[in-house]
Amino acid sequence: MSLQSDITDLWAKKQDGLTAADATDDHLATLDDFLAALEAGEVRAAEKSGGEWEANEWVKQGILLNFGLRETVAREYGDVAYHDVLPLRETADLNERGTRNTPDGTVIRRGAYVGSDAILMSPAFVNIGAHVGDGTLVDSCDTVGSCAQIGDDVKLGANTLIGGVLEPVEDAPVIVEDGVSLGAGCRVTSGFVVGENSIVGENTLLTPRIPVYDLVEEEVLYGELPPERRAFTRFVESSVSDHDLIDGGAYKPAVVATSVEEETLEATEREDALRE
Repeated sequence: MSLQSDITDLWAKKQDGLTAADATDDHLATLDDFLAALEAGEVRAAEKSGGEWEANEWVKQGILLNFGLRETVAREYGDVAYHDVLPLRETADLNERGTRNTPDGTVIRRGAYVGSDAILMSPAFVNIGAHVGDGTLVDSCDTVGSCAQIGDDVKLGANTLIGGVLEPVEDAPVIVEDGVSLGAGCRVTSGFVVGENSIVGENTLLTPRIPVYDLVEEEVLYGELPPERRAFTRFVESSVSDHDLIDGGAYKPAVVATSVEEETLEATEREDALRE
């Protein structure tokens, strides 16, 4: 049987009442094989098909099974003791592919993929199912949530949060496509898609609940930033501005997207040079 069919079969058993106490060595071996496939980049929680990102439901089911069919146990990693259903990911393969992670706080959970020539600065956390592409920088105090798909040559500025999306299994996770640069303090959540080669200003919140005013195509978008945009936060008048309890008007956050300017590209290229 294929790994996909093994996971699908195990998911059906879990829906029929299989618990961690009932899980056999064969069940756990299937889950271990699944985690190894995630870490090798052989399977992914989401993939692009026909220009659209789609969740691989069976992969997200496999991740959920690793929580539902494993017991929480005491674990140690170096001098750190902790309690979890999963150990942390072994990192010996990273050096073989030119990737570096700094000590004292760079945490990569089992089932996370990290590509070649990437940089992970401490403290940073990469969760199960996340996919971090080749040449990508995960800076200090960054979180890459479960199933998030980060492309090649991406820059995640310090203190950036990439949210995780595990359930429902049919929902696509957060996507940050190739060549994107996110400024320090950005937040990307709830399955938002950041188009390739876009540059996002510091402290910008990208979520489907906040409109993106795309001045290039002159349209309002939700849940996506088109490719090759420069995006930043602005505030627009809220519908509750006229309420008696609000003195002086009310405003809500919005994202404004323009074309990437040559000067912005040059600044990004200078930062890239520091990483070579």
